[in-house]
Amino acid sequence: MKFLRIFFLLLCLQVSNHAKAQTPTPKNDPQVDAIINYAKSFLGVPYRYGGTTPSGFDCSGFINYIFGNFGFDLVRTSYGLAELGTTVKLSDIQPGDLMFFKGSNVNSTTVGHVALVVEVTPDAIKFIHSANTGVRIDNFKTSQYYIQRYIKTKRLDYGVQ
Repeated sequence: MKFLRIFFLLLCLQVSNHAKAQTPTPKNDPQVDAIINYAKSFLGVPYRYGGTTPSGFDCSGFINYIFGNFGFDLVRTSYGLAELGTTVKLSDIQPGDLMFFKGSNVNSTTVGHVALVVEVTPDAIKFIHSANTGVRIDNFKTSQYYIQRYIKTKRLDYGVQ
């Protein structure tokens, strides 16, 4: 069953690559670019359970801090954040979207981690997040750890705060 789930996700990624080659990339949103650049300024900040400041972040604390700087008042938990916005297919993912994952328990069915998409190319879906080693950028398409924990992607409405 685990193999079939991973196979299905990899197949979706291949379909995504094909679709992206045929569909023009949407123009960059200046607010999304600003949010991503601000998030990148915290690369290397340590992980801290329950952390909500640059002295240490947990995953949802990091997302809340970044978006809070732009006037967004979001819910505090990753599973709460997963209820906001519009669900987006993996093949339609864009920078600025939020990706949601199971936590460390791969057998869980609930959201336990959140990350911000910073770059999408045919070979990569890069996201920034606060993980056990601190704020870092990972590539979803090459990460067996995150592929098997992926739950969904959501898009916030950046025009309405």
